[in-house]
Amino acid sequence: MLDVKRLQVLLRVVETGSVSAAADELFYTPSAVSQQLRKLEEEVGQPLLRRRSRGMVPTDAGHVLAGHARTILHQMDAAMADLAQLASVGGGSLNLGTFPTLGGSFLPLVISRFRSQYPAIKLHVTSSRLDGLLELLARGELGLSLLWEYEWNPLDPKKFDLLPVFEEPTVLLVGAEHALAQRGEVSMADLGAEQWIVRAHNHPVGEVLQRSANAAGFSPRISFQANDYQEAQAMVSVGLGIALAPLSAVVIKHPGVQVLRLGDSAPSRRVLLAQRHDRVRAPAEVAFQSLLLRVAEEWERDFVSSADAELGHA
Repeated sequence: MLDVKRLQVLLRVVETGSVSAAADELFYTPSAVSQQLRKLEEEVGQPLLRRRSRGMVPTDAGHVLAGHARTILHQMDAAMADLAQLASVGGGSLNLGTFPTLGGSFLPLVISRFRSQYPAIKLHVTSSRLDGLLELLARGELGLSLLWEYEWNPLDPKKFDLLPVFEEPTVLLVGAEHALAQRGEVSMADLGAEQWIVRAHNHPVGEVLQRSANAAGFSPRISFQANDYQEAQAMVSVGLGIALAPLSAVVIKHPGVQVLRLGDSAPSRRVLLAQRHDRVRAPAEVAFQSLLLRVAEEWERDFVSSADAELGHA
């Protein structure tokens, strides 16, 4: 049977490319790392690493074993997190993940009601981008997490248990003085001549714009890259360009901005609640999920539907 600590040593050497760097991260001496690697190679009966001028590189066998080691170590982290969660059930705790647009709109409504109904449960919330949330879920550092998907990048139901929460439309933001401001709905096909404001750092709304524009027969001209939706709205309000956003991103609307429907010319975003398939469900998680779905029904009815009906009106 392979030694887990030696698998950890191999993985750190493969990922850092250096015995000394791996030793620093693991608080080992370089000679101790080398010794563990030699023993692991004896166990598997073939070389796992080759020395190069700039460090160590894995052999084919090393690549394969490092991949399995990564999975095994993630599962061990998750197991320890599950045990810690069970140990804390008496006090009640929940580690929840979210992403910024829901953290600034829908989720506070859920948290407010949850804390009112379950004041003894400690709630820890982490906000991150999608890749970060998926990693934290896999490692067991989050029990539940809100995630999102579009039709072209669906989440993998084999990796996580995915529960639909609600679906929200993509809307168009224009300045209050824009020629389109008084129209309740427009099509992407009407917007080929416009300048666009997008989110910076390869934000997903940039891909939404690119795909929607391409489907409408044009390539969007970018005038500004915003760091958040409030900055995007501010730039829209002064006429620097127009922008796309999921509806939840404009819960707090800039007074100089009008929000217009795009119908089916822009894709909607699906919001889901995710957890690991093998996770031992704690009572706090069961209670939170039940409450979240009830609030989501109200949100879709009272905010998404009513907001959609009012779009385009001052």
